Amino acid sequence: MKTVFKNLLSFILPITVLLIVPYFIEDNRTVHSWRILVPGLMIVCLGLAPMVLTIFSFIRRGKGTLAPWSPTQKLVVTGLYRYVRNPMILGVFVVLLGESFIFLSLNILIWAASFFVINTVYFVFSEEPGLEKRFGNEYLEYKKHVRRWIPRVRPYKP
Repeated sequence: MKTVFKNLLSFILPITVLLIVPYFIEDNRTVHSWRILVPGLMIVCLGLAPMVLTIFSFIRRGKGTLAPWSPTQKLVVTGLYRYVRNPMILGVFVVLLGESFIFLSLNILIWAASFFVINTVYFVFSEEPGLEKRFGNEYLEYKKHVRRWIPRVRPYKP
């Protein structure tokens, strides 16, 4: 029961980023037509897929969550992590792009760009040094072969 609660609590971050912040920064929550809604929803789904896959990878393989207060116990270098170091954040970014498209919202687009910049700074100055300390050479080797944002063509094989 404690593990289930810990996993559910970790969803505070994506819910805040994807639902709460866009709700408060966008006054006009009108979908202008189905011609915008359908491709926008396709973009959202394209972003949700890696989010779901990486959350399950963190829980199953990493023995932790996506939240910094309950990090993985094992370095996850399988699944989408074989191609890019931050598939979760890329997924969130794509969902935000889809939301900005659906609502024709410059505010959400600016939030998406801000979210990306904030995470880049966080990864460079906090998360990556922390992963280097926690996982040592295993992480350094992974980092050498897998880029932060641009996916590899072929999967990384440790």
